[in-house]
Amino acid sequence: MAVQLPHSFSERMKELLGREYEAFLETYGEIPHTGIRVNTLKITVDEIQRISPYLMEPIPWCSTGFYTIEGARPGKHPYYHAGLYYIQEPSAMAPVELLGVLPGERVLDLCAAPGGKSTQIAAKLQGQGMLISNDLHPERTKALAKNLELCGARNAVVLNESPERIAAAFPGFFDRILIDAPCSGEGMFRKDEDMVRQWDENTPAKYAGMQREILRAAALALRPGGTLVYSTCTFSPEENEGSIAEFLAAHPQFSIVPAHGTGSFSPGLEPLPGTARLWPHKVKGEGHFIAVLRHNGKPEEEIEEGARSESGGKSLPAVPR
Repeated sequence: MAVQLPHSFSERMKELLGREYEAFLETYGEIPHTGIRVNTLKITVDEIQRISPYLMEPIPWCSTGFYTIEGARPGKHPYYHAGLYYIQEPSAMAPVELLGVLPGERVLDLCAAPGGKSTQIAAKLQGQGMLISNDLHPERTKALAKNLELCGARNAVVLNESPERIAAAFPGFFDRILIDAPCSGEGMFRKDEDMVRQWDENTPAKYAGMQREILRAAALALRPGGTLVYSTCTFSPEENEGSIAEFLAAHPQFSIVPAHGTGSFSPGLEPLPGTARLWPHKVKGEGHFIAVLRHNGKPEEEIEEGARSESGGKSLPAVPR
């Protein structure tokens, strides 16, 4: 096996997967799958298939996504530098597909750098509506802005703000919000051994606290009837079903929308089987978790009290919750 997994991680995965653990373990001896996603702001899928130097197999959950053949170097080709496609891990294409973006909507990508999912959202907006792409880390916003510019997005704004400040500035404003949350990265161990070295058994709990703060802020920025997609590239139940279960208990105005995708996705763990997991021994991609949540609205008298409690008693504009 190419990747040396931490013992405590392996033991936990055995407990999670049971009989499937051996099949899961075998994936660490395989070459990770790679993909590109066509940028339909600049070229159609049919056109790129005609001119592409690669034999491309479609990715089941993304109509503009294709697996690249082993040994291909799409990042060296002029088409990449012209912004005709974005190089993206296949599983990472799934969250935006489930977000269901429509032209003309107001969309927030809350943890956006380096911009793969933001460029995917921009293509779905087709130059209409608004995309706010945010990242908390100043250095990472440089790559975010560069990738949005390369893809030809003209209706995108790049921010470097905390989720709480965005929620205060845009209460109940967005039709759709994507939280591709910072996480322990367990689903990327096969692809990035640095993530293995940075991991210890306390890492999931550290990220889970951070994720729940981000979710609380996002709830304030989403309009009633809007959609929020939460995704991670980790297997940890604390960061996945645990974070979402705690959020739903505190925010009864939200409900889960079943996220079964194309049938390629496995159901989430109990008590949230309506969420989705992408397991590397079941799909051609790395590990991912996705939850799709709908904001069902609340009576006005509950809105003001909710806004005050979320802000720690500070006065905020009335926010649809």
